[in-house]
Amino acid sequence: MSQMNRRDFAATLAAIGLSSGAEAFGQKKIEEPEVLRLSRNGWMPNNEFLPVLLYRSVLKSEGRDPAATFEQVFRRNGWPPQWRNGVYDFHHYHSTAHEVLGFVTGEALLMLGGENGHKVTVRAGDVSVLPTGTGHCRLHASEDFLVVGAYPPAQNWDICREAPSPEAQQRMRTLPFPNSDPVAGGSGALTRLWHQGGAGGTRTG
Repeated sequence: MSQMNRRDFAATLAAIGLSSGAEAFGQKKIEEPEVLRLSRNGWMPNNEFLPVLLYRSVLKSEGRDPAATFEQVFRRNGWPPQWRNGVYDFHHYHSTAHEVLGFVTGEALLMLGGENGHKVTVRAGDVSVLPTGTGHCRLHASEDFLVVGAYPPAQNWDICREAPSPEAQQRMRTLPFPNSDPVAGGSGALTRLWHQGGAGGTRTG
């Protein structure tokens, strides 16, 4: 591909909110995400092997359908989107899926890690990556709060509100995840911070 063709290609992708690299994020390098390491908290298992990742202001919420930008980026990076909605207002976790939350519009105060856990304010353009077992709950949100939820291929989320059974614990320990960061792809932080094998799950792809 010639240099001119690369520029044309980047311009075309930028027009729909995508890019093959940093152009999707305002012509600047994607900043490293905030990293939150959680351990068990009461009945909430959390995930002591895989950290929560929180990207700040990495996607633009513009146009008639800003959620589509999040969906396209997640899908391109191996995390197919499954829904548009919000975050439940009760403490829960997922034992059958890792989860990506793309915050499209509005803002909210979330609690991560279960009761008396970590309060996190999220705003439009932020993206969080929650490994299986991570407790999360909405404390309050603006009326225009909209979220896109995405997951690894073939993973369907459940809702758990009590301590995991031995079977669920084993499932979470070995639950696979793509060898790709949902925001930055193959060069993203997830590929360095989520480790393969053992109790940390298994990479796919």
